[in-house]
Amino acid sequence: MYQHLRMVRDGDVARVTLNRPEVRNAFNEVLIAELTTAFMELSQDKSLRAIVLAAEGKAFCAGADLNWMKAMAGYSWEENHADAGRLAQMLWTIYSCPVPVIARVQGDAYAGGVGLVSVCDMVVAAEAANFCLSEAKLGLLPATIAPYVVRALGEQASRRLFVTAERFGAAEAHRLGLVHECVAAETLDAKVDELLANLLANGPMAVRACKKLVQDVAHAPITPELRDDTARRIADIRASDEGRAGVRSFLDKVKAPWLS
Repeated sequence: MYQHLRMVRDGDVARVTLNRPEVRNAFNEVLIAELTTAFMELSQDKSLRAIVLAAEGKAFCAGADLNWMKAMAGYSWEENHADAGRLAQMLWTIYSCPVPVIARVQGDAYAGGVGLVSVCDMVVAAEAANFCLSEAKLGLLPATIAPYVVRALGEQASRRLFVTAERFGAAEAHRLGLVHECVAAETLDAKVDELLANLLANGPMAVRACKKLVQDVAHAPITPELRDDTARRIADIRASDEGRAGVRSFLDKVKAPWLS
């Protein structure tokens, strides 16, 4: 079905793997379209509990494919706008996916690859992985990925890294908050599995609701409307079958239904 992706369902978990190792998993129009389609499909799966986004080869994602960049060099403004819009849509599709997404970053992530990391909910990176917002070196700017990268890195770090285009390692990415876990390469899968176990121990609908809650309140002013909205959300989930069953299981000291 996919030319540049591999997608495997493993019980309650979907594993999506970039599969262009010969070009360091760089983006082209096909990979962008396939990622968009894959995550649109996964977003509709009500039984899915988690997604792992990974990559084959030494690099996680090197940004734009050279042949794709050569083609773009001859584009009109309208063609460039449409092309960038497709990348923006791909990033939004992953970011807004209701299912938690874990990035398994085994190698370097440059330019658009940093954007791909930034739209994920959890990021586990190998210690040897490097990151770089390299666009300014080419006389460009990381525009389509900026809304997500600035949220992940913070404004102050972004002010530096956007304009210097310097490379930084996984330990620094961890310090800045882009990476949640920085581990030795041989323990990468174990750490991903640990996060998956934590996710799968929780109420499936509660996890989705928690993800949406963070996205909705993170940059919202604390208005009376927001306070009422949060009160409505907790009332909704308390009154839901899952919420009632979870509280009842806790009080009765038995396993919750989703653990049985």
